[in-house]
Amino acid sequence: MSSTVKSYAAVDLGASSGRVMVGRVGRHELELTEAHRFVNRPVRVPEGLRWDVLGLYAGVLEGLRVAGRVDSVGIDSWAVDYGLLDADGALLGNPVHYRDGRTEGVAETVWASVPAAELYAATGLQYAPFNTLYQLVAARSSDQLAHAERLLLIPDLLSYWLTGEQGTELTNASTTQLVDPRTRDWSYDVAARLGIDLSLFAPLRQPGNPAGELRPEVLEETGLDGPVPVTAVASHDTASAVAAVPASGERFAYICTGTWSLAGLELDAPVLTEESRTANFTNELGLDGTVRYLRNIMGLWLLQECVRAWGEPDLGELLRAAAGVPALRSVVDAGDAAFLAPGRMPERIAEACRASGQPVPDSPAEVTRCILDSLALAHRRAVEDAQRLAGHAVDVVHVVGGGVRNALLCQLTADACGLPVVAGPTEAAAFGNVLVQARAHGLVGDRADMRRLLGRTQPLTRYEPRGDTAPWRAAQARLAGG
Repeated sequence: MSSTVKSYAAVDLGASSGRVMVGRVGRHELELTEAHRFVNRPVRVPEGLRWDVLGLYAGVLEGLRVAGRVDSVGIDSWAVDYGLLDADGALLGNPVHYRDGRTEGVAETVWASVPAAELYAATGLQYAPFNTLYQLVAARSSDQLAHAERLLLIPDLLSYWLTGEQGTELTNASTTQLVDPRTRDWSYDVAARLGIDLSLFAPLRQPGNPAGELRPEVLEETGLDGPVPVTAVASHDTASAVAAVPASGERFAYICTGTWSLAGLELDAPVLTEESRTANFTNELGLDGTVRYLRNIMGLWLLQECVRAWGEPDLGELLRAAAGVPALRSVVDAGDAAFLAPGRMPERIAEACRASGQPVPDSPAEVTRCILDSLALAHRRAVEDAQRLAGHAVDVVHVVGGGVRNALLCQLTADACGLPVVAGPTEAAAFGNVLVQARAHGLVGDRADMRRLLGRTQPLTRYEPRGDTAPWRAAQARLAGG
């Protein structure tokens, strides 16, 4: 491998903000700096909830301008959402937000053609009402879909605008519920039974494949000197984040924390059993033929919505106050779809506690502690269930993403799981994005080499479990009604 140090731009779009990060990578060097951060705020218009994708693209261009000379660009984002293009390649409207209500009741229509058990056996994806499959069934009578010639998932849409070239990156495609995780290709039977035209999708790309070069107009707007290649990365942000878990060996679980918590294992093959389906585990594709076997948990969205409702109080003070609230006084199911929509989150959490006969939290500190205890309990359940269902034991839990900054949540997760938690890096998706680009250009080796470089160069914090897990088992039984 080369001893050269190169710079890579990682466009990393989360559900609430976007950022352009610059990674410097060498054989013994890995640094990440933020060039530009911008808000990602959905807009409610008369027809529903939409992404401001033009605002996001403007943020990407500004970020590349600030970043300056880079050797490659890679894009990752949240999953499932897409833009539709007409025959001229023009966008047919702002992409629909996955929290939009158009998919309500659609699952029953889908299951009438492809029963839920068959759908899981074919695609391995847990039920989530916003999966692309359900969005497409909800949209099949729309004028937009009728006039569409191409469907591009969000990172592929932005890549197309940067380069003029179209592709569908595999890790993100695997979240559509239209990919067979065994063949790592489209599930043609499922699509045919639901009347979904797979020719709408551009050809599949693998992480590390070239995705074109910045167009002359983009070079002019950003002030960059060409050519600047764009590299397909693991474009689902969770796939990039898992690639950046600084684990050694295979006996680890991961929790990618942020607006969502994605908790699970990295496996060599999918788990497609009926027991896995009823436990609501998903099999998404990762780097190098791996499977991300995980459960989606509502995550820090619960706290973000409460903080918004409370008028944005100081988060540090709120967490300090929550640390003083008695543990496990009240817990809610952090995977419950009742918490999916925005608005009235403190009231909805109080209502859930009241309905289950638990003490009702009535102060911000009590609500916050309820949320963090509930998330830690959900993390425990996911890690415990994943090991059992996959027959894959773990010795450590790696927490990556924005939740790394929440020391109380990390400690509670260690306590709940009864396992050490290693927290870091915070910007895991951006690190994974950068490292896949660097690997494609020969600066790092295999996945284990990527992880060793992360472990050597990034600050990590270890949390040891305190006490035994009996109180957490009791809270789990209480939540289950046992």
